[in-house]
Amino acid sequence: MTGLNKIVWNAIKCTKKELRLDISLKCGQSFRWKSLEFKGDKVFIGVVKQNLLLFKQDDSFLHYCVAHGTMSEEAITDYFNLGVDLETLYTQWSKVDPIFNKISTDYPGVRMLRQDPVENLFAFICSANNNIQRISGMVENLAKEYGDKVAVFADQDYYSFPHIHKLAQPGVEAKLRELGFGYRAKYIEESAKKILELGGEDWLLSLRKMDYNEAKQNLLQLSGIGPKVADCILLMSLDQPSSIPVDTHVFQIAQRYLPHLKANKTVTTKVYAEIGDYFRNLYGDYAGWAHSVLFSADLRHLQDLKTQSSNENEKGTKTKIKKEPKKKNNSKDDIKTEVKEETNIKQENDIKEEPGNDIPEKAAKKRTKASRAVIDHENIKVKKAKNLIFFNQLNDEFIVKSHLQVL
Repeated sequence: MTGLNKIVWNAIKCTKKELRLDISLKCGQSFRWKSLEFKGDKVFIGVVKQNLLLFKQDDSFLHYCVAHGTMSEEAITDYFNLGVDLETLYTQWSKVDPIFNKISTDYPGVRMLRQDPVENLFAFICSANNNIQRISGMVENLAKEYGDKVAVFADQDYYSFPHIHKLAQPGVEAKLRELGFGYRAKYIEESAKKILELGGEDWLLSLRKMDYNEAKQNLLQLSGIGPKVADCILLMSLDQPSSIPVDTHVFQIAQRYLPHLKANKTVTTKVYAEIGDYFRNLYGDYAGWAHSVLFSADLRHLQDLKTQSSNENEKGTKTKIKKEPKKKNNSKDDIKTEVKEETNIKQENDIKEEPGNDIPEKAAKKRTKASRAVIDHENIKVKKAKNLIFFNQLNDEFIVKSHLQVL
């Protein structure tokens, strides 16, 4: 990698308790960061606006290089929200929550980014009923198809995220359907047009100055944005650190705190509000940040990082944390969406919200029928696959929770 050999690193004082790049850039809040191995270091490379950036870190410093562009150290500090004292917040959250206290030693430095709201918004329109790998591919395809080539680094092309007007032009929906975006293609084109009508990027940025409820109601006007997606955008790019996105994953986490929720099969509007209010009362103004630590700790692809962190903390002791054996078939973690995609069975949004659902009601009904037809077919196979699977009933559907043997 000749490109890496030529770069010059700059440094910002920042410990791993304040920022863990390997968790914060890979926990599903941003989808275009790639990791490279270079001389024993893990280097993250990605594009922010028109800048190609590289990051690595040690125990005391965040090292960065602007490989292309003019992004300042002040702007980089802003992108990582380094003005927020995360270590102090962890201490406060640990005092009020023993569950968080236990998790915090394994997952330090989980920090919310302050992203470009344009890319963040369209990325989370892509997130509906999706997983991290597919979301990343869709966001990258948006950049390649409608963005500008920023730079070539180590024989790889890097693109900026497209301007809103490029996503609003005629033919976008048809092209995105060709690229595999499905029903999300329509949402992207319609939302781009609506944002331009409302004032473009300036309108989006103005939401940062509004209170939580007002900003959320403004986002809910856009196609493909329901309460959960709106909360993701508010938390990750619109300066609303108390925002709590609630999906199936977070619903299951919340049941540890609110056991009576186990009686609910779905996340209704009332349950959604109850979960958000509970965590805001528990954690305070930065409840969304604390919730993201709990969420990251449950992501399967971050479990190795937990083991690494625990081993570092327990160095010099006899107790070691045993790594789980890696499975041949790697699963994919869903990010802030609905269920885990581990088989061919299509899955539905389990969050019932009225009005403004992330998926239109008619479409949801059609998919439910289709899913049941698939399930009937799969149940025949299940009888032959003894003890290989188990089911969890969510929203009147059966979701296969482990890999089904090919019969």
